[in-house]
Amino acid sequence: MENDTVAIIGPQHSVMAHFPYFVRTTQSDLFQMAAVADIVNYYVWRDVIAIYIDDDHGRNGVVALEDKLAENRCKISYKAPLNPKLSSGDITNQLVKVALMESRVIILHIYATWGLEVLDAAWDMGMMRSGYVWIATDWLSTVLDTESSLPSAAMDRIQGVLTLRMHTPDSELKRKFVSRWSNLTTAKSDNGLFGLNSYGLYAYDTVMLLAQALDAFLNQRENISFSNDQSLSEFRGGNLHFDNMSIFDEGNHLLISILQVNITGVTGQIKFNSNGNLMHPAYEVINVVGKGMRTIGYWSNSSRLSVVPPEKLNTVTPSDHLYGVIWPGQTTQKPRGWVFSSNGRQLRVGVPNLVSFREFVFRVGNSDIFHGYCIDIFIAAVEILPYALPYKFIPFGDGHSNPIKTDLLYKITTNDFDAVVGDITITTNRTKIVDFTQPYVESGLVVVAPVQKLNSSVWAFLRPFTVMMWCVTGIFFLVVGAVIWILERRTNDVFRGPPRKQFVTTVWFSFSTLFFAHREKVESTLGRFVLIIWLSAVLILNSSYTASLTSILTVERLSSPIKGIESLITSNDPIGYQHGTFVENYLTEEYNIQKNRLVSLNSEEEYEKALKDGPKNGGVAAIVDMRAYMELFLSTRCEFSIVGQEFTKLGWGFAFPRDSPIAVDLSTAILKLSENGDLQKIHDKWLAGKACSSEGTKEDVDRLPLKSFWGLFLLCGSTFLLALLLYIIKLVIQYVRLSRRSSPTDNNSRPVPSFFSFMVEKEEDHVHDHHHDIEEEGNSGSKRRY
Repeated sequence: MENDTVAIIGPQHSVMAHFPYFVRTTQSDLFQMAAVADIVNYYVWRDVIAIYIDDDHGRNGVVALEDKLAENRCKISYKAPLNPKLSSGDITNQLVKVALMESRVIILHIYATWGLEVLDAAWDMGMMRSGYVWIATDWLSTVLDTESSLPSAAMDRIQGVLTLRMHTPDSELKRKFVSRWSNLTTAKSDNGLFGLNSYGLYAYDTVMLLAQALDAFLNQRENISFSNDQSLSEFRGGNLHFDNMSIFDEGNHLLISILQVNITGVTGQIKFNSNGNLMHPAYEVINVVGKGMRTIGYWSNSSRLSVVPPEKLNTVTPSDHLYGVIWPGQTTQKPRGWVFSSNGRQLRVGVPNLVSFREFVFRVGNSDIFHGYCIDIFIAAVEILPYALPYKFIPFGDGHSNPIKTDLLYKITTNDFDAVVGDITITTNRTKIVDFTQPYVESGLVVVAPVQKLNSSVWAFLRPFTVMMWCVTGIFFLVVGAVIWILERRTNDVFRGPPRKQFVTTVWFSFSTLFFAHREKVESTLGRFVLIIWLSAVLILNSSYTASLTSILTVERLSSPIKGIESLITSNDPIGYQHGTFVENYLTEEYNIQKNRLVSLNSEEEYEKALKDGPKNGGVAAIVDMRAYMELFLSTRCEFSIVGQEFTKLGWGFAFPRDSPIAVDLSTAILKLSENGDLQKIHDKWLAGKACSSEGTKEDVDRLPLKSFWGLFLLCGSTFLLALLLYIIKLVIQYVRLSRRSSPTDNNSRPVPSFFSFMVEKEEDHVHDHHHDIEEEGNSGSKRRY
């Protein structure tokens, strides 16, 4: 800058460019860190460790990485800064600390001069074995591209590492340049080891970019001038000679020319956006395998991760995934990304100190020892984890009343507990503050109320059908008799005669179809069609009645004025619930039940007393609680029962902090317990052997309502109407024909009856008269001819 310089190409790191008008002609590390964050999120890792150089370059990169990880709900759990004046001892000390952490996903953002030494030290400490994940920023691809023939021992120590490389599209211009570079380096070097990396390609394009900008600048301006900065005069003398530095007066105009350049170079399109960054940032995702590197995918700012190069995304649908990776330890199985830390700290597990339903969780005296159904499941799940998980139980609650479960879960958010184990229901509001494992109990809310046994009575045979069902069935029996009477009366003598005889015959025929025992013969086609449909319906009704009556007479029948949650909502009676559970808020928020109707109960004895006292004596009409509790409560209390149906589908799970990897591993363990039958064995150990647990009031459940047969009755009714319609059409046609044959001038023809009279008269009479008229006409004609 002492020699009237208009531009400087370089330096290699932006932290050295603290002068005005800095233009970055490579990709910004902001995009590189976005690519790293997307890789971490793609493999569903949530915690990473960052090892970086403790200067502006390293710190700025880690800050950018932290921001990008946060967008994907990931985080840096531990930062390991390395002094820029690095020594092997510093590297070892930091790696020892890293090895004690839970996360096994390590991001290495460092200078190329130190990178391989850090990986070499990690190998010596056993940190390159299976289970670890190493993601190096583009310094590693730069080293491997430049030093194309690293010793095999050095390559063996970095197997499985992922790294990034600035992506430059393949083109004829690029291929020719690489070929010329190869010829040049081979001629200048005996072993030809100096390869061409992506920074070399960008450096070449930078020269072309500056040449284009200077050409445009000189075409617009005739004079170039320089001046001295008077503010540097105070630094006169000294070794740096600041007072000799000159300023390019037209530097801002050259900057504008640079930012307006739009050319195609060996790296692709060279054009700047409004933020001064190169357009279309993209990276290759590379896996170090064998003696070289393998590209497993691409990252671009627009399409994110894909196996398709960004420049081909316009013609090829992106695949939204990466190719398979060979990880450290020569394994293709994706590492879990974390282990429980080996620093000696135990998992602090909060456990509710229950005073009711102690079969699920109970504390042994005043110790920290707990037993119960929930505890046994947690212990069994921990035992099948692929790693050791030290823990200790910490009681929560005073031991006199059930603790509030939501308060217990909030202890996780305040870092008082690392987990919560017990009868914890998974609800939507709770999942907003903690993560739950796979449910190990499926249990919804039910209503429990006092019930009475229904004694058999002389009218027990009427119970299979509801009153409405009986009424509609009886009406249809009469209707089918009336329809058959209408269809058969004009042709069938059985349905003719005095009115009293016709009525008795019709009623008898109707109800005899119930037993398929009718002796009356049906002659008309429409009548037979109606009878077939009706007999099919009767068969279905008979079968349903028999099945329902059998169930009612063989299964215990219970009755309660409370029929379920719906009848509780419409009443004003008090409702009991278990203290400390979510039920109170659920009933008030979801069903708009007033809080003054809800009664908090703390034990099975309080449940029993409140139900026996009833609402008139200071008790409750019913209790709403989880089915798991209520089945245990009802096992020895046969005077109560579950009424109505289960009206929610919920479950119990173990709680952990948000994004905890332990929750995922324990979910897998719980599924294994379910598959191998151990979950059922634990259930039978603590909760089996119920004396009398009812499924609910059978009176309402087993009675068959009208809506169950609505389609059947609709079919029958439609058939009846169709048959009557066709019958009336037939009568109308016959009547019209009869009217046309009868002439008012013909003395021999009978007068035409009214349509009603025609309907009630027997059809054979009109047929006989018609035939008689034809004979007379024939005889008269014969006489005349004679």
